[in-house]
Amino acid sequence: MAVVDPLLSVDRGLRSFALAEGILMLVLGLLALFFPVVASIWVTAMVAVAFLVGGLVGWITNLLRARQLRRWLTFSRLLVSTLFVVTGFWMLHQMGAGPERAAAPVASLALAVGLVFLVEGAVVIVASLAHQRLMGWGWGLVNGVVTLVLGLLILTMKFWNLSWVLGVLVGVSFLFSGLDLITFSASFHDGEAGSDVGG
Repeated sequence: MAVVDPLLSVDRGLRSFALAEGILMLVLGLLALFFPVVASIWVTAMVAVAFLVGGLVGWITNLLRARQLRRWLTFSRLLVSTLFVVTGFWMLHQMGAGPERAAAPVASLALAVGLVFLVEGAVVIVASLAHQRLMGWGWGLVNGVVTLVLGLLILTMKFWNLSWVLGVLVGVSFLFSGLDLITFSASFHDGEAGSDVGG
């Protein structure tokens, strides 16, 4: 009778889960690339809900902790939470008003992503150039340049042509994540041939 190693069954479960998740991410990535506008709307809706929920939670926690915090700190936190709630509500309201009005929050979010890419790329470039003695600094420099160029491309696009940007970014991200998970699942060995056999 074969003796089953408990670690082997855990490895098999992890491999199967990683493979299934990788395939799912690949499929979602391809769908996002084939339907980038739909994916952009979906991403914007998720961000809007996150803003709304985060703002409401911020309001509740700040009011509960108001006695422990200074007045100016409580006021500033409540102001930020209100901004999150208003932004999330506006985004959801615009998206529920039809495709034409939904384009505004989608494009605005794409512009915000472009600005983040621009700043992040510049920071990574400066950090890489400041650490040229470290091995692999060139890859950081390349990463910074690519991120900076992506940010510039997004920011220089016409506002109403930004509706597909988020979908493409999400699709590419999902594709790479899926390939990474599938590669990770392939790194596990079955190990059945090496299992002990007892009488």
